[in-house]
Amino acid sequence: MNSKRWTLVAAILGSAIVFLDSTVVSVALPRIGSELRSSLLGVLEAQAYVYSGYLLTLSALLVLAGALADYYGRRRMFAIGLAGFGISSVLCGLAPTIEILIAARVLQGVFGALLVPGSLALISAAFDGEEQGRAYGVWSAASAGTTILGPLVGGILVDTVSWRAAFLINVPFVAVALWAVYAHVQESRDEEANGQFDWLGAVIIAVAVGGLAFGAIYGEQHRWDSSIPFIALGLGFIGLAILPIEMTRAKNPLIPVRLFKSRNFTVTNIATLVIYGALYVMFYNLGLFQQGTLGYTAAAAGLSGIPGTLLLVLFSTKFGALAGRYGPRWFMAVGPLLMGLGALWFARIPPDSQPWLLNPGHPETFIPPLSFFVDFLPGSVIFGAGLMMMVAPLTTAVMTSVPKHNSGLASAINNAISRIGPQLAGAVIFIGVTSGFYASLATHAPSLDVNSPAIRREISPLNRPGIHLNPDQERAVKQASTDAFHLAMLASAALLFTGAVVAAVGIRTQGPLAAEQVPTEEPPRQKMEREAEAPA
Repeated sequence: MNSKRWTLVAAILGSAIVFLDSTVVSVALPRIGSELRSSLLGVLEAQAYVYSGYLLTLSALLVLAGALADYYGRRRMFAIGLAGFGISSVLCGLAPTIEILIAARVLQGVFGALLVPGSLALISAAFDGEEQGRAYGVWSAASAGTTILGPLVGGILVDTVSWRAAFLINVPFVAVALWAVYAHVQESRDEEANGQFDWLGAVIIAVAVGGLAFGAIYGEQHRWDSSIPFIALGLGFIGLAILPIEMTRAKNPLIPVRLFKSRNFTVTNIATLVIYGALYVMFYNLGLFQQGTLGYTAAAAGLSGIPGTLLLVLFSTKFGALAGRYGPRWFMAVGPLLMGLGALWFARIPPDSQPWLLNPGHPETFIPPLSFFVDFLPGSVIFGAGLMMMVAPLTTAVMTSVPKHNSGLASAINNAISRIGPQLAGAVIFIGVTSGFYASLATHAPSLDVNSPAIRREISPLNRPGIHLNPDQERAVKQASTDAFHLAMLASAALLFTGAVVAAVGIRTQGPLAAEQVPTEEPPRQKMEREAEAPA
C-alpha cells in the first residue's frame, strides 16, 4: 500500500473516531447515568453535559484547529490530535466519577477539533484532480457510515461488555492511525504563513461559534425556559459582529478575507448552512415521530434508515470522483432537490401508519408492516439518493475553491458551519413545531388545557404522553404530533430546496475540475527574488 493510500487510511480513521464518538455515547447515557452518580448534578443534567460538552468544544475550536494545522503543519497537528484523543478516550473509559467523565469528554472535543479539518487537509495535500474527488468520496462514505453506525456499535458494546468499552474502542484505531501518520504521511503547511499567529481572532471565533452552539443546544434541551441560552446566543452574535473587524484589522488574520473572494467557497458554505440545518431537523424529528408517536421500537427506527444509508456508503465514492472530473455544481443542486422530495414524502405519513415492532429474540417481528413500504421506504430511498449525490461533491466544492495552503482552514470553516447551522435551524424550527403541536392539540382536544404548565410537562410534541388520557384525547395527541411532524418535514424540504437553488445559481464550474482558485498575494520572498532578477 503506497503513501497516498495510507494517508487516506489515517485521515479516515482520525475523522471516523470523532464522528463515532458524537453518536455512540447517545445509547450509553442511560447506563452511565445509573452507574455514575453526582452529588452536584442531577442525572439528566449530568447526562446532558456528557453529551453536549464534547460537541460544544469540538464546534467552538474547529476553526482554530484548522488554522493551527495550516500554520504549524498538518501532519504535526493531526498527530497531536490523535494522541490527545486516544488519551482522553482512555480517561473517559476509566472515569470513576461523572465529573471526571465530563472533563474527559471536553478534552475529547478539544483534540477531536484537530482531526476533522486535519483529515481533509491531509487528503487535499496528497491527492489531485479526479483522484482527489474519489478520495473525498471514500472519506465521506466512511464518515457517514461511522456516524450512522455509532448507535448500533455503542448499543452492542453497552449490552455485551460495558459503557466504558464505547470509549476504549477508540484506542486501537488511534494506534493504527498514528503509525500510518508517522510512517507514510508527508508534512505540509501554508508556506505563505508568516508573522505572529492571530490568537485574538481565535478567541473571537471560539466565543462566536461556542456561544451560538451552546445557546442553541442548551435552549433546546431546557425548552428555552431560562435566560442562559439567550445570553449565550447574544455573545455568539456579538462575536460574529466583531469578527469581520478583526479580519480586516489584523496583519495576519486567522481567517483571511480573501478566502471569501472565492465565489464557490462562499456559496458552498451558505448551501452547507441551510442543507445541514435541514438534515438535523429531519433526523431529529423522524426518530422521535417513529418511536414517540407511531410506536416503532428503537431497533426498527434505526433499521428504517438503512436503505438510504447504504446508497450513501456504496456510491459516495463514485460521485466524489465525478465531482472531481466535472465539477460539483449540478450534483450539489440535484442532490438537495431529491432530499427535499424525500422530506415531502415523509410529510404525507398519516397518524394511523402501523408501527414496526422489531424485538430481539422474536424473529417474526423482523418483517416490517406493509405501511413501512408505503410510508417510509420510498422517502428513505429518495432521500438517500440525494444524499449520496451531495455529500462528497460538497466536500470537493469546499476544498477545490481555495488554494491548497489554506485547505485546513477551509475545511474547518465548513465543518464549523455544518455544526452551527443544524443547531440554529433546529432551535428555530423547534419553536414552530412546538407552537403548531399545541395549536393542533387545542383544536382536536378542547377538553385539555394546553396552556397549563402541568399539561405541557406531560404532553410534548412527538413524544408519548406521560399521563393517562381517554381514547379521544390519545387520538388528538397523535394527530397533533403528526401535524407537528409534517410541519418539520415541510420546513426541512424548504431548506433543502433553498440549498439546491443556491448551489445551482451560485457555484461556478470552470474547466473539468471545477476548481476556482482564489487570487493570492505573492509570498514576500518570491516577490523580492522576482524583482531582483527583473531587468532594470
